[in-house]
Amino acid sequence: MSIETARPETAAEEATVLADLATMLRGLLDEYGLDDAEITMDTTFHDDLELESVDLVALSGQLREHYGERVNFATFIAERDLEEIIALTVGELVRYIVTSLRAAATS
Repeated sequence: MSIETARPETAAEEATVLADLATMLRGLLDEYGLDDAEITMDTTFHDDLELESVDLVALSGQLREHYGERVNFATFIAERDLEEIIALTVGELVRYIVTSLRAAATS
């Protein structure tokens, strides 16, 4: 589901999380001189951003720092096989974060 076809509150949440995540990713990409890369829901971590596993570990730390225990990136990744991790899009992570934040808000 794209941001455009989601419920209005979901679209707003996804847009906010996408903006936060893009800021974190640009910080990582700055080390490679790629901080101007376009980051959308369809952007892949591996093919488009060329992030390595060490970069995903750094991103995990940033997510924990920003969202606290509400978002567990390690669990999110652990549920996927290698091919799914390689094909992972920013949008998949955005939707996971939104779902995790909602679950934390209702518990």
